[in-house]
Amino acid sequence: MTEQQLSLGTAAARNLATTTKTVPQMQAISSRWLLKLLPWVQAAGGAYRVNRRLAYTVGDGIVTFVSTGADVRVIPRELGELPPLRGFENEPALEALAGRFTQREFEPGDVLVEAGRPVDAVYLIAHGKVRLVGRGEYGDQIDLGVLADGRFFGDRTLLGEEGERWDYTARALTPCTVLALDASDFREVLDRSEELQAHITAYRDSPPPDADDNGEAEIALASGHEGEPVLPGTFVDYEVAPREYELSVAQTVLRVHTRVADLYNEPMDQVEQQLRLTIEALRERQEHELVNNRDFGLLHNCDLRQRIATRNGPPTPDDMDELLTMVWKEPAFFLAHPKTIAAFGRECNARGVYPDAVDVNGNKVPAWRGVPIFPCNKIPISKTRTSSVLLMRTGEEAQGVVGLHQTGIPDEFQPGLSVRFMGVSEQAIVSYLVSAYYSAAVLVPDALAVLEGVEIAHGG
Repeated sequence: MTEQQLSLGTAAARNLATTTKTVPQMQAISSRWLLKLLPWVQAAGGAYRVNRRLAYTVGDGIVTFVSTGADVRVIPRELGELPPLRGFENEPALEALAGRFTQREFEPGDVLVEAGRPVDAVYLIAHGKVRLVGRGEYGDQIDLGVLADGRFFGDRTLLGEEGERWDYTARALTPCTVLALDASDFREVLDRSEELQAHITAYRDSPPPDADDNGEAEIALASGHEGEPVLPGTFVDYEVAPREYELSVAQTVLRVHTRVADLYNEPMDQVEQQLRLTIEALRERQEHELVNNRDFGLLHNCDLRQRIATRNGPPTPDDMDELLTMVWKEPAFFLAHPKTIAAFGRECNARGVYPDAVDVNGNKVPAWRGVPIFPCNKIPISKTRTSSVLLMRTGEEAQGVVGLHQTGIPDEFQPGLSVRFMGVSEQAIVSYLVSAYYSAAVLVPDALAVLEGVEIAHGG
């Protein structure tokens, strides 16, 4: 038997009540710390030229491979990344050299070369990590660093210098696929190519250019002298073709039917909310491009000498310290995927180390050695659960990383972003062109460093 209702029910009562609504929510909106932290520079004319001192650097120092199943081959022209072969363009000779490389597989702990033994081969690391270990001042072992995909060692084998021996031991940290060229195989190709012989002889006999430790053309100075010696004359040479960054654009056409814009504007303006969410999406894309764009994105524009690999797999305090040595002049902040930050936290917990936190505009942010670590979900995670950590110095005065935009553009809605009315179609649809203009520039190479191959998966 159903009980008789004694009062008005809530379902019916709600028909007379005012519903409280939120503005449209959007899960894709993130903190976008990179956009907030970068100093933004006005790029008049849509371009920004970075003038630098002349530097004697050629190539990127990374060898590229092609694979067919489990077989790996080096691309012949990529052998020009080896210093003795830079500038050598004889295709048949390069193909002959590439064909002489043999593929070798190593397991973790295997020794590739041993200190004290003759230098008898060139090694190209197609995949994996190799640690170099040498002898310290007092005979103890010292870590000389980790080489990963695309790096190489033993290239002085190509100079044919007798009696040269390895001054370090190379040991596999992970399963490694390596291509090796024995000295005897190189000599066979060398004997058949007069052009290659002339190139190697010229490389061996030519003095290195006068350059400082950074590879820049040296400025001759005198110091600590007495009396009246003849002082050196000098000048500061510049790059003859400096890099120019052109502003990139992210655009979309926002369409709103006039019926919606006219009739459904209470309590929230429909066009305003449509525009707000569209701009949020554009800003998210802008940050993604600043990290990942192949032309100006930070991950792709970091100098190859400023890239390091983790010592083992997960990001450890040792790795973060090593990264700080790459950007030691006024480092501004680390940038990492939230899962990478969590992996770093696990490594710190395992060692009993507890990173401090710093206050940034009222937000508590984790830090390492006083340098804040900001989350950025635009840094990719590979299928094998590896990612990267960026560390940068920022600002023009500090010769750091800067963001580029242009303000004062027509129909500007926000700095560097315009909303332009495009008219009403015959279907009564109002269109707005929404455009964001931006780019980023690394003023000098040591303003940005990347820790690569960071494993973020939980260990077994």
